[in-house]
Amino acid sequence: MQENHITTPGPVLDAHGVITPGYSERSISTYRRADIKASCFRIKEWDFYQVSDGEKCLQLTYGHASYAGQVAAMLFNFKTGEVYANISKLLAFPFGSLHLPENAEQDSDVRYDKGGIHLRFQTQGDTRCLSFLAPGFEANVTLERKNPYSLVIHIPFDEYKTAFYYNHKINCMTARGRVVTDDREFLFGDDAFGLIDWGRGVWPFHNEWYWSNGTGIVDGRIFGFNLGTGFGNTSKATENMLFYDGAYHKIGHVHFDLDTEYMKPWHLHDDEGRLDLTLVPTFDRTTKTKVLFIDNCCHQMFGGFTGKAVLDDGTVLQIDDLQAFAEHAVNNW
Repeated sequence: MQENHITTPGPVLDAHGVITPGYSERSISTYRRADIKASCFRIKEWDFYQVSDGEKCLQLTYGHASYAGQVAAMLFNFKTGEVYANISKLLAFPFGSLHLPENAEQDSDVRYDKGGIHLRFQTQGDTRCLSFLAPGFEANVTLERKNPYSLVIHIPFDEYKTAFYYNHKINCMTARGRVVTDDREFLFGDDAFGLIDWGRGVWPFHNEWYWSNGTGIVDGRIFGFNLGTGFGNTSKATENMLFYDGAYHKIGHVHFDLDTEYMKPWHLHDDEGRLDLTLVPTFDRTTKTKVLFIDNCCHQMFGGFTGKAVLDDGTVLQIDDLQAFAEHAVNNW
């Protein structure tokens, strides 16, 4: 499969609101919300951050599906399954009022401050400062980007021309910070890494996807991966990419083989023999949302990944119990 590698600056959506399929390793294209040629009720935008180490995970979410939004924080232990905090506030009919940025890499300052919940995502260069404050809960984490490359994907949908998914995933960020919940303190230090899943789009009401992402240390250097399938028309580009020691390595289609029981091992592999990973889950972070027209369910499986990944020059990396996640989502929103 020959993927469309986007290397020339231009708009994400053309004058008719249609996306050109492809991928890039930086924010090369210009996204403008005003270019969307679809009902305001169909627009979806979110910034999702995840910070994790070998046993605990912090997730911060701020986004909307036009008619419903969410500001949320969750802290849990994926070794024991203990949930330390789970704060979620639904926002009715926010539409474009969240003022989320139109570029995932440019400096920005995202804020929410209502009803006793205070959220701030501040981006300055390679540094991202995340804070979340609510009754009985306070989180402050700083992320430092260690790889200049990331995964940017432009995906169309066959159902209608003005449907699109413009997504930017940045991992390989070190994380330092502190979370306090109900007088318990949790620290993120040398073995913690951060991820941002930055998404903008319009897509069919019913959809399904598989996604996996992780960062860790392999042979003394930072290794990361982003893998996905099932969402939109990926005949011209996939969101599958490896990151190692400050470089990126594009791979093609990846298959997610799993049992009917989510806690059994998952097998992730590509068509070219460059990726072969087995996930042994330790925790099923299941989220279900049913409000207004939304009916979503996602099984995010945390655990250890073991296997191999092959870089562009043929170097074979042996992956041994790298702590990360893979998920399966079925959504109506």
